[in-house]
Order: sequence, then structure tokens, then C-alpha cells
Amino acid sequence: MDMENEMLDNMIRLNDEDGNEILFEFLDLIVYDNQEYVVLLPAGDDGGDEVVILRLEEVDDETEAYNSVEDEDILNAVFEIFKEKFKDEFNFIDE
Repeated sequence: MDMENEMLDNMIRLNDEDGNEILFEFLDLIVYDNQEYVVLLPAGDDGGDEVVILRLEEVDDETEAYNSVEDEDILNAVFEIFKEKFKDEFNFIDE
């Protein structure tokens, strides 16, 4: 387990609504409309190529919470900022 933690510092483990642990690669932290959002990529073969955007909220000085974003306009705006910042590093496909 120590080797896995040392392997990639940019990995984050989160629990879904059912308590299942999911591993993500941290891609970026974006501030939009005075809120912080994290852009994550599910790790592993079954993660696909779609990023996950979660709102970062501080619970207290030592604890952070990552909450889903329901507002499509916010999701789109944060993703557009992310795409612009990383346009030279990732090959984005518009659907």
C-alpha cells in the first residue's frame, strides 16, 4: 500500500454515495464565481476519458468535502476554463 501512495502524488481517493472507494487523478483546481472546483480523471481502464468536476468545500481547517455540481451552466463554464488552460496538453473531442 505504501508503494501505491508513493507512486503518484496527484492521485486522490474518494468514496461514492454507496461508500465505494474510487481512485482519481487530480488534474486541476479552478476558481469560478468565488468557488473552487476540482477536475478529476477516474483512474483505471474503466474510467474512460471523461473528467469529473466537483465543488471543493472546506468543512473545517483540516477537512475538505467534494460535492457534485448539478448546475450544467457551472459545469460547462468550469470545463471551458479547464480546456483553455490545457489545450496544448490534452486532445479534447467536442461531442
